[in-house]
Amino acid sequence: MSERAFEHIVVTGGAGFIGANFVRLLRRERPGVRVTNVDLLTYSGNLENLAGLEGDDGYRFVKGDVGDAALMDEVLRDADGVVHMAAESHVDRSIMDSRPFIVSNVLGTQTLLDAARRSPRKPRFLYVSTDEVYGSLPLDKPEELFTEETPLQPNSPYAASKAGGDVLVRAAHHTFGMDCVTTRCSNNFGAYQFPEKVIPLFVTNLIEGKKVPLYGDGKNVRDWLHVEDHCEAILTVLERGAAGEVYNVGGNNERTNLELTHSILAAMGKGEAMIEYVPDRLGHDRRYAIDARKIKRELGWEPTRSAWPGALESTVRWYVEHAEWWQRVRSGAYRAYYEKQYGER
Repeated sequence: MSERAFEHIVVTGGAGFIGANFVRLLRRERPGVRVTNVDLLTYSGNLENLAGLEGDDGYRFVKGDVGDAALMDEVLRDADGVVHMAAESHVDRSIMDSRPFIVSNVLGTQTLLDAARRSPRKPRFLYVSTDEVYGSLPLDKPEELFTEETPLQPNSPYAASKAGGDVLVRAAHHTFGMDCVTTRCSNNFGAYQFPEKVIPLFVTNLIEGKKVPLYGDGKNVRDWLHVEDHCEAILTVLERGAAGEVYNVGGNNERTNLELTHSILAAMGKGEAMIEYVPDRLGHDRRYAIDARKIKRELGWEPTRSAWPGALESTVRWYVEHAEWWQRVRSGAYRAYYEKQYGER
């Protein structure tokens, strides 16, 4: 497929975990491309994740809400690419209160699509989705995998809100002829992940001498994808994916939550006594498993950084060696970094 060249890419949610890693990838691998990072800096957005880019002439940060139509019109006016990552993403939070997920993930996506359609440059629009929109697979049928044709059957408020964004992007392509592509990824891990997520939560708990809370029987299965692999796949789809298509992105790395827990304990030199079994999450999906053959077949991408034990061990080391980062995040003190760099706007 022909490869697109970009002059100005807008990344939404670029101060979050995946977004910050993607912005860093763009500045490293595509230094001639201008990057605008739009992030509202809610609880998980952290500009410290992008330290060192403040003086980069090719990078600009805009504090703002993707639901602000006037601001999105301004930001997208001369953009020829949009990578939409801004989202509320924590399942447990969506169970407690789903409204912020609908506002951000559905209404925010529609506002951004409308702004892209009004933009004079008609930018390519890449929507970063999740395998959770597919629902759940049975544990006793390991041969079953999510393909791009698997029906959307979300089972949590978070997954439902992401599926809402998914179908809005599809509708924008089919109704208005917009140049849209979608990626659906498996569970990410790596540096700068907000410590409410399972891997950094477990590692930081163990560092502090606390037990790790394991849901239910621990048999739930997830496919683990290193964030740097994911970001590379996003860039590949942005530059070479076919308009209107969906591409699954997986790590070929299925593990039960119990296996994950044991691997983290081993990497930290801890025993099973540090596991605390807790009541299962409401509606907890049993298994996610990605069939990523399409992106390999059509675009030549496959994961190279996600294999265990090496990828997990290096991630554990990152949190061990960056205790100051996650301690600031947990305490909220990282907000001072934003105020120092950008002031209160």
